[in-house]
Amino acid sequence: MKQYLIIGLGLLALACEAPKEQADLIVLNANVYTVDDSFSKASAFAIKDGKFIAVGTTEAIKEQYASDQIMDVDGKTIVPGLIDAHCHFYGLGLNQQVVDLTGASSFQEILDRVTIFQEQNPRDFIVGRGWDQNNWKVKEFPTKEELDKLFPDTPVSLRRIDGHALIANQKALDMAGITKTTKVDGGEVILKNGELTGVLVDGPMGLVDAIVPGPDRETKITALKKAEEICLEYGLTTVNDAGLSRSTIELIDSLQQAGDLSIRVYAMVSASQENLDYYLPRGIIKTDKLNVGSFKVFGDGALGSRGAAMREPYSDQPGHYGAMVTSVSTIEDIAKQISESDYQMNTHAIGDSANIAVFRAYKNVLQGKTDRRWKIEHAQIISSEDFDYFSDGIIPSVQPTHATSDMYWAGDRIGEERLKGAYAYKTMLEKAGTIALGTDFPVEQVNPFLTFYSAVVRKDVNNYPENGFQMKDALSREETLKGMTIWAAYSNFEEAEKGSISVNKFADFAILSDDIMTVPLEEIPNIKAEATYIDGKTK
Repeated sequence: MKQYLIIGLGLLALACEAPKEQADLIVLNANVYTVDDSFSKASAFAIKDGKFIAVGTTEAIKEQYASDQIMDVDGKTIVPGLIDAHCHFYGLGLNQQVVDLTGASSFQEILDRVTIFQEQNPRDFIVGRGWDQNNWKVKEFPTKEELDKLFPDTPVSLRRIDGHALIANQKALDMAGITKTTKVDGGEVILKNGELTGVLVDGPMGLVDAIVPGPDRETKITALKKAEEICLEYGLTTVNDAGLSRSTIELIDSLQQAGDLSIRVYAMVSASQENLDYYLPRGIIKTDKLNVGSFKVFGDGALGSRGAAMREPYSDQPGHYGAMVTSVSTIEDIAKQISESDYQMNTHAIGDSANIAVFRAYKNVLQGKTDRRWKIEHAQIISSEDFDYFSDGIIPSVQPTHATSDMYWAGDRIGEERLKGAYAYKTMLEKAGTIALGTDFPVEQVNPFLTFYSAVVRKDVNNYPENGFQMKDALSREETLKGMTIWAAYSNFEEAEKGSISVNKFADFAILSDDIMTVPLEEIPNIKAEATYIDGKTK
């Protein structure tokens, strides 16, 4: 993080006779996008006790406030602390301790990385994540033969980048009790010529996950702290973690209370019946740093692994429709339970079939209830007639980099007609009036400036495609910044305390290397967060 000049205000105070209100920190000569109701700009603000106490011009702030700390940022752009509206914060930290398979261009590269990792960090159970067969020359699921040869006696589980498929070697399959006749609802054991390939999609993955040794407390703490370190480097001050266990939520709370974790966490509780039974009677749990007021439900799988639930067969796999991870009847039951509380329901829905199932479940239980702000997480492929459901107060929570990651092959998966209703962010915004933006990291990169670029420009960093991908659904810069700040805060019921640089809100902000609202579009991915502040303190 860049360090900014802090100068005492003693001389400034002496220069003026009128008494001034004391602040803990004053920031001057800035290019501030407040993201308030009028999207106004300012050039200075004052902070006391972790909150903004004044926002205005440099001259007005200097005239009315004094402080032992003044920071002149020499025209740098400042935005509210960025919010990632859908990510896997804890998962990001855990991923730093397994084999990193992201960006691998072939299965052979996967094998090489696993071999090197095991040589350098010998493990009794090898775990990795990040492969994506759509980035390979042969865009097909791998098979386990080479893994079996390399690791005949050590179990291996390598998760796909979206978390909705994995490949395991025979040792792991044997330990999990998986055979070619294994059937698990909400997923598939992939066979080839009637034999196990080692690839599992969604439901059956739980059998392997159950035998992977869990991290101990110190490993969990290390993971959370490492994830925070990464996020703060990008100007993120709040993260919405999409699916946490009770034990992890309680660990996060203990670290925050002890001052060992500063980032704010909106925690979506994994919607197991056990968790529903525990949290619903207790009501929403809220501190300045932690918000436990929602449940995460999985509707279907992912498009990349052909697990997204579609109304019609996949264009590139006749007769295959994907699958619901959670049955429609169970989703309806969970929705009813949550609707009788103050909790939100946030449901992963990728395919058009999953989306309509979730829309209907929401509508059935929310009739007559106002301001519930339930979310559709991803809302990736929606039939044209179903967008109107967003007009009923349902919030789309989407990840713009999914569009620019999937655009190379999504048309092959679902065909050009269905693609028109995919990654349709502008259409959703017009219907819902608000949209929350995130990354789904570590499925995508943590970098929020890539989120901004993908939302506005709809291209990859190599300027492809030349005219942008389905530009009718691009967002403006203002809409995108709102989606990463005030609208994301609104989606969390937190708009009164964060999301804009406004009086009485938490003093969370980021100082950027460039003006994100005016820099040439092609330069957006190069923007850096030079400093990140939470409660008016640099992190």
